[in-house]
Amino acid sequence: MVSQEALLTNFSNAVGAFQKEIESLGQADNVIVLTFSEFGRRSYENASGGTDHGAAAPMFLIGTRVKGGLHGPIPNLTDLNDGDLKFAIDFREVYAATLDQWIGGDSETVLGEKFQHVDALA
Repeated sequence: MVSQEALLTNFSNAVGAFQKEIESLGQADNVIVLTFSEFGRRSYENASGGTDHGAAAPMFLIGTRVKGGLHGPIPNLTDLNDGDLKFAIDFREVYAATLDQWIGGDSETVLGEKFQHVDALA
């Protein structure tokens, strides 16, 4: 079984290589990478050495046109939902911002309703 650390290292290396490649092509300002785990994360390691099957899930926006840093509050490890992290930002707020502000689409049509935008795009 591959450890979570190894998987995250592979992910980081792959995204880093992709970013370097688009920079070398002069396209870095035209590309944003959005990742989302469909599994929520637990605040503790489970029997398989991971933190999957929780409630809140990580999302990453990556690119030169993304405002870096953590958006939303720092996860509170003392206020849990049955031992799981609580989400503070609805993933559809990130999708809505990406659709409306980056792609130029209509997030309400795609998502079925209007969502507030996370202020993460430059």
